[in-house]
Amino acid sequence: MTNEARQAILSSIRSHLATSVPYDKRELRLHPVNPENNPAILSKEASASLVETFKANLIAVGAHCLIAQTDADIASTLTRIISALQKTPIRAQRIAISDAPQIEHFLHQTDLEIEELAIAPNASDIFEFDVGITSAQAAIAETGTLVLDSTRERHRLVSLVPPVHIAIVDASKIYDTLGEALAFIHKTEMSPAVTFVTGPSRTADIELTLTIGVHGPQELYVIINGST
Repeated sequence: MTNEARQAILSSIRSHLATSVPYDKRELRLHPVNPENNPAILSKEASASLVETFKANLIAVGAHCLIAQTDADIASTLTRIISALQKTPIRAQRIAISDAPQIEHFLHQTDLEIEELAIAPNASDIFEFDVGITSAQAAIAETGTLVLDSTRERHRLVSLVPPVHIAIVDASKIYDTLGEALAFIHKTEMSPAVTFVTGPSRTADIELTLTIGVHGPQELYVIINGST
């Protein structure tokens, strides 16, 4: 092998190693090679990084993201969001929620005045509601995506039909990639329906004119529960 060829190979190796640097921390979390790289040591830093990445990518696709640290903060945030919506044409007077007990708990802590509250309305009634509130079983940081598992919560119609969807997700359930999120979801039985939500509903016609909210919510709010 000539010296020129050797230098070319070494240069290629160096450039590829440099490219891999951003992924080193993630690999260390997943595959620790010694006690100093234990995931428990890296978890706090990694969690904060995932929350910030998720928030940035969520906002980039046109959604709203707020972080709450306590149950009272979540209730206060729900109050602010819905009170603001009540001053718009959406009205936010009829609210549908999933059957997750914590959603009803948070809503009852607010001081909102609404006309109707329903838990997991059926398909014939869901179109009458202005806002749907659910939790999310996981989230994907690299795309700003929510993951909703129908075996754990009745939230499919509530999350897809009303003009506004408000989702609450635990910071500890935010994963870096799709693969990591699915690995968590499939630790239990395989779900017949997993819904992925990335920003408000959007569609484009043949002339590439983008329209928001034609086939689903026109606004998405995500509250990250940072207390977990």
